[in-house]
Amino acid sequence: MKYREVSRKLVALGCQELPRRGGGSHRKWLNPSTQQATVIPDWGSRDLKLGTLRSAIRQLGLDWQTFNGT
Repeated sequence: MKYREVSRKLVALGCQELPRRGGGSHRKWLNPSTQQATVIPDWGSRDLKLGTLRSAIRQLGLDWQTFNGT
């Protein structure tokens, strides 16, 4: 799954991308309902690794099934 698809799903689940303070290929996300944050790599057109993505979803306090179903 590419970063663009992940970001659409996270927004649909109520998460917000925090503003960037500099360059780099990672973006910080916050889940306002749980006040948990994580960093997700933005590799452009390359797919994110499944383990990396599942870990980020868990760190945001979201359920994988809920994320995958949206």
